[in-house]
Amino acid sequence: MNDLSDEHGGPDAAGAVPHDFSSNGNGCGPCPIALKALQSVDASRYPDPRSIRLRVRLAAFHGVDSARIVIAASASEFIHRITAAVAQGGGRCVALPEHSYGDYARAARGWSFDIVREPSDWSVVDLAWSCDPSSPLGQTPTGLPALLDAMEARRAPVVVDFAYAPLRLTGDPALTEAQRDRVWQLWTPNKALGCTGIRAAYGIAPKVGAQRLRERVDALAPSWPLGAHGAALLDCWTHADTQAWLAESRHTLKVWKTVQRELLQDATDWRLLPSDTNFFCVEPLVPLTPLLTRLRAAGVKLRDCTSFGLPGYLRMAVLPPASLQALLSAI
Repeated sequence: MNDLSDEHGGPDAAGAVPHDFSSNGNGCGPCPIALKALQSVDASRYPDPRSIRLRVRLAAFHGVDSARIVIAASASEFIHRITAAVAQGGGRCVALPEHSYGDYARAARGWSFDIVREPSDWSVVDLAWSCDPSSPLGQTPTGLPALLDAMEARRAPVVVDFAYAPLRLTGDPALTEAQRDRVWQLWTPNKALGCTGIRAAYGIAPKVGAQRLRERVDALAPSWPLGAHGAALLDCWTHADTQAWLAESRHTLKVWKTVQRELLQDATDWRLLPSDTNFFCVEPLVPLTPLLTRLRAAGVKLRDCTSFGLPGYLRMAVLPPASLQALLSAI
């Protein structure tokens, strides 16, 4: 059976393409500081299975207690693990945004959860997901503070995926720092560092009221959720020089994005949706399959948004000028 949640950006069975707009990794990457750290990893040894020093570094980076840090093999692994933990606690209903990453629903279906999209009645919801900025639209979820209040009244967890927060180019986050302390946070630095091939992530548990769920999440973790390279990437993420490179890359991406949108508007009749990130959605207003086939033959790939619940639209990352010219020529 073809499960739409199995669809992802990036390389597929046909391999990689020279100009891949389908993945949301930082087009300025890979981060040279992270790359150097990865190349110096001693892969002959196991990393610390409890990631004690790494958890301390991540906690200091976010200004939280290290007991709140949960190490994960990837964002997808964390999504499945916390869904399983909520199911163990008796959860039966998951709330998802109208358009969202497919693994939220995939994990929910694996545990036979009922899935609701932006419900009006929160009294039946046992786990709620959000993403800030959102994917595939790259926009701020304005209803997130109200969702948080509704779920707190229910005493049920909210998980906010911050995969694209480090790649926000405009706009403001949906939550204040105090509000972030009330949700489960999911962080995946590999996108921001342009190293999506390294699978590593971490969660931050809410400041209060999450002990039982955190214990179940910890109990479900495999031994060594991170390999040595994943541990190195997360450690590098906390360094000041890495963050300085990331800040500079955001300036570059902002310039590239402005040019990319202007040239697409001049060269096509595509409808471009607004976004605050290094990616945005477009509606080509033509059948997608022949368009994507033609682009792929020219070494260009875009992301079909059908698996996000947005048929007829494509998501594209912001890439360097050479890739943009390849896209325009292929169109």
